[in-house]
Amino acid sequence: LNTFLLVCRYALLQKRLSQLEEAEGGFDQFTRSYKTFGVQRQPDNSLLFKEWAPAAEALFLTGDFNEWNKFSHPYTKKEYGKWELILPPKHDKSPAVDHRTKLKVVVHTAEGDRLYRISPWAKYVTREEKSVIYDWVHWDPPEQYTQIHPRPKKPTSLRIYEAHVGIASPEGKVASYDNFTTNVLPRIKELGYNCIQLMAIMEHAYYASFGYQITSFFAASSRYGTPEELKRLIDVAHSMGIMVLLDVVHSHASKNTEDGLNRFDGSDSCFFHSPPRGEHSLWDSRLFNYSSWEVLRFLLSNLRWWMEEYRFDGFRFDGVTSMLYHHHGIGTGFSGDYSEYFGLQVDEDSLVYLMLANHILHFLYPDCITVAEDVSGMPALCRRVEEGGLGFDYRLAMAIPDKWIQILKEFKDEDWDMGNIVFTLTNRRYGEKCIAYAESHDQALVGDKTLAFWLMDKEMYSNMSSLIPMSPVIDRGIQLHKMIRLLTHGLGGEGYLNFIGNEFGHPEWLDFPREGNNQSYHYARRQFNLVDMDHLRYRQLYAFDRDMNWTEDKYGWLAAPPAFVSAKHEGDKVVVFDRANVLFIFNFHPTQSFQGYRVGVEVPGKYKIKLDSDETLYGGHGRLDHNTEFFTEEQPYNGRSYSMLVNIPPRFTFIPREAGVWDPVGW
Repeated sequence: LNTFLLVCRYALLQKRLSQLEEAEGGFDQFTRSYKTFGVQRQPDNSLLFKEWAPAAEALFLTGDFNEWNKFSHPYTKKEYGKWELILPPKHDKSPAVDHRTKLKVVVHTAEGDRLYRISPWAKYVTREEKSVIYDWVHWDPPEQYTQIHPRPKKPTSLRIYEAHVGIASPEGKVASYDNFTTNVLPRIKELGYNCIQLMAIMEHAYYASFGYQITSFFAASSRYGTPEELKRLIDVAHSMGIMVLLDVVHSHASKNTEDGLNRFDGSDSCFFHSPPRGEHSLWDSRLFNYSSWEVLRFLLSNLRWWMEEYRFDGFRFDGVTSMLYHHHGIGTGFSGDYSEYFGLQVDEDSLVYLMLANHILHFLYPDCITVAEDVSGMPALCRRVEEGGLGFDYRLAMAIPDKWIQILKEFKDEDWDMGNIVFTLTNRRYGEKCIAYAESHDQALVGDKTLAFWLMDKEMYSNMSSLIPMSPVIDRGIQLHKMIRLLTHGLGGEGYLNFIGNEFGHPEWLDFPREGNNQSYHYARRQFNLVDMDHLRYRQLYAFDRDMNWTEDKYGWLAAPPAFVSAKHEGDKVVVFDRANVLFIFNFHPTQSFQGYRVGVEVPGKYKIKLDSDETLYGGHGRLDHNTEFFTEEQPYNGRSYSMLVNIPPRFTFIPREAGVWDPVGW
C-alpha cells in the first residue's frame, strides 16, 4: 500500500509538470514569472506593473513619482484576477519611477475599503529608523553588480557553516553584508567549511523572528545592506570555492498586512487558505494554498529568483514538517510507524509542491543542494522524485542535538549510555542522507544554552585564560566539547553543520533586541574577538574545529558509507568505529585511562595518529607521542578482521590512520 502511495505521488507530480508545460509561455516562463510580475522595465524604458489580486475591485499605483496621488494611475483588470499598468518613460526617455523612490499599491475592495499594500513581488523594501512599517522601494540601479566567479561544484562531503549576517560581528549592532564578506568569509574558508547556510535573508519585519516571519519573499533584507552587496558576498564566497544556501521559508508567511502578503487583495485567502486551515496556531502566521495555480507561480518563481538573480547554490527548506501534515506536527509524536506518514493526515498538496520544487531545481541546476528541516522522519524525503520521494538531497538529523542537550542536562558523566548515544547518531534510513550537527541556532537561543555553556557555564567568564591552569570544569568542558563534535562529525550523517560561533565554544546565548531585554544587542552578536586573543582557550577550540574539518576533507568520511561500530563499551565508556578506512577511538570515561586497549580494524598495516584531541594546541594535555606506530595483529576482534593495541587517556579521542596513505599538511 505504501509503495502504491509513492507511485500516486509521482503521478500527481507528473500531472503538475504537464500542466506547467501547457501554461502560457510554458514551463520556463511560468517558473520565471518574476520577470513579468511586479515591476519590469521594458526596452523603451516604460515600466510594466503586474499584480494578482482576484478579490480587488480596483487597483491604483501611487508613490514619489506622482506625488502620492492615489487615483491618477489605475491598473487595468485582466483575466484570472490579474492587473496591469504601463507607465511610459519621461520626456528625457528615462523611466518614470526613479531608482530608490517609494511606491505603494492602493487596493479598493468590494466592501469599500481602501488598502495600502507592498507588491508581493517587490525586490527591495526598507524601513525608516522610527517607523514600524516597511516601504516598497524601486530598485533599478544604473550600475548593477556583475558576479564573475562560477558556482562551485557540489562537494562529495558537505560541511555547512550556518550563519546569520546581522549577528556576525562583535559589535552591538546589526552587521552588514560587507562585514560578512570582509571579516567572516575568510574565517569560514580557514575553518574548512565548503558551504554556508545564510539565515534571515528574505525580508522579515521583526528582527527577533530570526528571519522566519517573511513579509517580502523576493526582497533581500535591507537591514544588512543593498542587493548588490549581497551579490558581492555570494560572488566572493564562490571565489573561495564555498557554496551558499538560502534558508528559504515557504512553509508559512507573516500575518502583516501593510508590508506582507496577508490580505493583499482584501480577502482572507488570496495566497493562503481561508481560516482555520490557512492559519498556524502556534506560529501565528498564514499558510499557503499549494493547490493554487498562482501560488505555485509565486513560490516556484521565488526559488528561481534567488538562484538566478543572486546565484545562490540551493536551499535549506524551513518548517517542512509543518508543510507535510494537516496537523503541522502540533501535539503529534512520530514513532516511525508508516501509518503516520501515509494517512489522510498528510497534506498531499504541499507534499507535491515540495516534489515539484526539488524536481525543477535539480533539473535546471544539477549542482543545486536542497536540505529539509523535518523532525517527523517522513520516508523517502531524500529519495528521487522518480521513486515517489520528495527529492531532497539531505535532511537535518534533528534528534542528535536534542540528545546531547538531554545528556548534559540529565546525566552524570559516569552514567552516559554509550549504546544510546551511538544509536541516536546512527538511527537513519539507509540511502537517505542526513546532515549531522551537535548544535544549531535552535540550541543557541535564549531559553536554552549552547554545549559550551552547558559544560562550563559561568567559568567561561573567568577561567578561559591559557595563562592559568585549567580548572576541573574548564578541563572537562573543553575535552568533551571536542569529543562531542568529532563523534557527531564522524558517525552522525553524510554532512555536517555548525552554527556561527559555536566552533570556538561561544560563551553566551543568542537573544535579539526586543522589549523584554530593552532592545539590547548585547547577545545578538558573535564575539570573534575572543578567537583572536592568543591567551584565551577559545582559540584552542577553534583550532580543533578547523583541523577536524580539514582532516575530513582529506579522508572524506562524510562521503563514505555509514560507519562500522566495533565497540560501545558501557563500563569503559569507549566507542570505536571505522569509516572510509579511518579509525575513530573515543574514551568518554571521566577518570579511567587504558593501556594496551585492544581495538578492531579491518585494514591491516601500520597506523599513526592523524588527529588527536589531547594535543596542547587544542587545549589538551599532550599525553600521546605522535611518533608512535601501531601495528595490527592477525587477531579478529569485535567483528573486524584484525586488531591492535592502543593507549587511550580519559576524555580523549584520536584518529589513527594507516601509515603512508596521507601525510599531515601541518596546518
